Amino acid sequence: MEWSFVFFLNSALLGVGLAMDAFSVSLANGLHDPYMSRRRGAIIAGTFGVFQAVMPMAGWLCVHTIVELFSAFEKFIPWIALALLGYIGGKMLLEGIKGEEAEETAELSAGALFMQGVATSIDALSVGFTISEYGWLMALVCSLIVAAVTFFLCEAGLSLGKKFGTELSGKASILGGVILIGIGLEIFISGVFG
Repeated sequence: MEWSFVFFLNSALLGVGLAMDAFSVSLANGLHDPYMSRRRGAIIAGTFGVFQAVMPMAGWLCVHTIVELFSAFEKFIPWIALALLGYIGGKMLLEGIKGEEAEETAELSAGALFMQGVATSIDALSVGFTISEYGWLMALVCSLIVAAVTFFLCEAGLSLGKKFGTELSGKASILGGVILIGIGLEIFISGVFG
């Protein structure tokens, strides 16, 4: 592949495709915390963007160094995503059902955000195979485009979630938990049976 408009367009479209899980999780995070500050939202969107950039580069590196090890790991990706998102979503769901939502919703912890970042971007490791013919600079630029697209889509998801989270008030955790569990199931089903 050479530097061209098609390269940039393909990278942006790849970013949209990879960011859909992160967008949905951002929507759930916005639902869970409708009074989230803009700074906190930028941190969340930035975290998802960083993970979406790092994972394809890690996949690209694996293709160019340790392909056999990565291909053995690939079958576990849907299971890992299901476990991480199921855990976080289940926790939110139980809190919503038990009515444990406080007046001021607890902020998303760094550990939970890290798990969400891994769960929503782990499938992007496979993108390393699709960009393996790129040189390291093109692979890096592609990953940075994916990160930028992810950031803006996650900001949109957080904004939408916050808007509807305010309107749904007490039921936001239940809806957010159901969304996260659904995303985990979608990744699992498409990864195992797709």
